[in-house]
Amino acid sequence: RRFDHRPETDPYCQARYTFCPTGSAIPLMKEEDVIEVYRLQAPVWEFKYGDLLGHLKIMHDAVGFKSSLTGKNYTMEWYELFQLGNCTFPHLRPGMDAPFWCNQGAACFYEGIDDAHWKENGTLVLVTTVSGAMFNEMAKWVKYDNETGIYYETWTVQASPDKESVVWFDSYECSKFILRTYQKLAELGAVFKKIQTNYTSIILFSGEPIYLGNETSIFGPLGNKTLAAAIRDFYNPFKPHQTVREFFVDLLKIIDRVILNHHFYLFYNLEYWFLPMKFPYLKIIYEEIPLPVRSKGSFGV
Repeated sequence: RRFDHRPETDPYCQARYTFCPTGSAIPLMKEEDVIEVYRLQAPVWEFKYGDLLGHLKIMHDAVGFKSSLTGKNYTMEWYELFQLGNCTFPHLRPGMDAPFWCNQGAACFYEGIDDAHWKENGTLVLVTTVSGAMFNEMAKWVKYDNETGIYYETWTVQASPDKESVVWFDSYECSKFILRTYQKLAELGAVFKKIQTNYTSIILFSGEPIYLGNETSIFGPLGNKTLAAAIRDFYNPFKPHQTVREFFVDLLKIIDRVILNHHFYLFYNLEYWFLPMKFPYLKIIYEEIPLPVRSKGSFGV
């Protein structure tokens, strides 16, 4: 779903690590320039935990560019403004009936490619080359995509682990932005190399979701007080924890609700849904998604 504007962020929403600290505008390239395009992938939070999450195949994706005329390198990625936890679960604030969400994602563009970061535990590989004119068209698309696709969605929700399974909800995170970028470049005429490309998905398994309503219809003056209390109670164990004991107590509550009682409340595109959870409940997969094929009638062809 696309939105017509990006809402202002609430001062309550604070990130432990600043979003896009060295970000810059996407430069206008000379049309005759030849731009190398690189696939970048590294374990999530590699800067803090090294390859730890890489062993679980929890990877972060980005795309790199190198201008042949100037020799300058650039990195472009898409990630959470307030870290993953805030995008995945809400805050239960005193005096507020509705859960409070600090959830936005956005593109970040900056000069330079940190070779060590991407190469040491991940991937830095050339996937295609494009003209400066194609790069400039891509930049226009990035601006549109960034202004209208604003909410980070952690979960993919499927009916079963089968490859042909119904997908109830699709995630909207870093890898999806990179896939959209590659697809746009293919539409503009880019020809991609034939190399294997894999991406991380975190999948919940559920029967057919049940629509519950939006914030106003559930938590407003005429809302459903019983349902509102159930949703708040469900999200409570997912809060940040101060002690190890608190964490394990709440982990048992989560297992009881999600696995033993098959309950999950999903907030997706500003609406609440009930998921009747099914075995295997949750799975992290690292699946191959091929690079796109150039469209017929592409840009400049």
